[in-house]
Amino acid sequence: MKIYIKNHNYHFELENLTRLFYPNEKIIVERTIPDFLEAPCIYTEMGNALLVKVQLQGNNYHKTMEKTEDSMENERRFAQMIFEILTEHTKIIPPWGILTGVRPVKLLRRLMEEEGIANAAAHFRDRFFVQDEKIVLARRTEAFEKEILSLSRSDSFSLYISIPFCPSRCRYCSFVMQSIERTKHLVEPYVALLCEELKYTAQIANTLGLRLETVYMGGGTPTALSAEQMDRVLHTVRTEFYMDTCRELTVEAGRPDTITAEKLNALKENKVSRISINPQTLNDAVLQEIGRRHTAQEALEAFQLARKLGFDNINMDLIAGLPKDTPESYKISLDEICALSPECITVHTLCLKRSSALTEDGVQLDASQAEMAAKMLRCTQKQLTEQEYIPYYLYRQSRMVGNLENVGWSKPGMECLYNVYVMDETHTVLGCGAGAVTKLKSPQKDYLERIFNFKYPYEYNSRFQKMLCRKGAIPEFYKKYC
Repeated sequence: MKIYIKNHNYHFELENLTRLFYPNEKIIVERTIPDFLEAPCIYTEMGNALLVKVQLQGNNYHKTMEKTEDSMENERRFAQMIFEILTEHTKIIPPWGILTGVRPVKLLRRLMEEEGIANAAAHFRDRFFVQDEKIVLARRTEAFEKEILSLSRSDSFSLYISIPFCPSRCRYCSFVMQSIERTKHLVEPYVALLCEELKYTAQIANTLGLRLETVYMGGGTPTALSAEQMDRVLHTVRTEFYMDTCRELTVEAGRPDTITAEKLNALKENKVSRISINPQTLNDAVLQEIGRRHTAQEALEAFQLARKLGFDNINMDLIAGLPKDTPESYKISLDEICALSPECITVHTLCLKRSSALTEDGVQLDASQAEMAAKMLRCTQKQLTEQEYIPYYLYRQSRMVGNLENVGWSKPGMECLYNVYVMDETHTVLGCGAGAVTKLKSPQKDYLERIFNFKYPYEYNSRFQKMLCRKGAIPEFYKKYC
């Protein structure tokens, strides 16, 4: 599929929109217009008016709209025309309409502040073509976020700690991580350097007088480390950072096959307040299909062990749309998770990134998968609402099955604050470890700067001092913008 662009620069948004309808096709943006267009293609031109021509499987479509002086409005109008043509041709109606961004709730909040609740909802429906059920979900999520966002101050920050090791790579995974079996020799040096980076970062935060709100250790699978290694990292955090203001310390225990009493006790001793145990499904056939090295029973036992050892804020993850799963088998997993009564249940939609094993093995997105995933999410929303869980954060990714969403559900008062802050881009997030990104937020305006750590553990270990120098930009940022 080719998208021809003439006299405008809206290629990125139009490419992402087209991908909603053709997720398995290579989409090429062309600025050189040939004498004759060959199907399949989308031709867009900004002249005295906005023009879209689409050629698909012997069908020709043509739409025009008036050009405005507002660049964002012109981009939206191009998207509207393409959306209307492609929904007519494919019979696919993406539930989030022309929205392709990660943070629809943040967009809704801004519109609500500018236009009021009713007008913002109408804006989503009439201009962005978002379906009513998604508008309702976004409004509910935004309402529950408010109290969490109000806790953040102009001097607040959160800390993210990356542990990029896992027992093995799940077949849907595209995150920067390394199998701990193959990279065992990197782990101990990595932990030592991570502790050094944490100390250096703490010095900067303390000197600037920043207020630590939340800590999140993710990955990868942090519990792929030994109990002693986790203790060392967490002890460094607790002794180097000023923790009196910290509202939450989360560790992704993640894979049930990495959880032991010794490791959980190490977390407890370091005052970890929240953990995640993420089976993704409680169907053994699906677990095997996605490359997880544990059974459903082992996931249940890991949860029960954490409860026995005193963890009273546990999240569990499920993924809608996994290979070999069905709405019926997904419902069984959801029922079993609900029977455990975890404080949080995060439900992701399968995302087929290009670098995942599923994609490399030829698995593609199709309409039947999308409908099954949508049924799973509708089931989730109905059941968790009935059981008085609330949707407290929501985000989206490219190449998700059905262009759907990921939603964090929690019992009231048990929300993961870090998730809300990082998704809303509320305040600065200082990132430590391989693949971590420091996001510096100006408290005076909606402005971000990013500092990237090296992605892979071997780079992190071998180029550590060079990476550490990048963090010298943090004080300069605060001097300039605060």
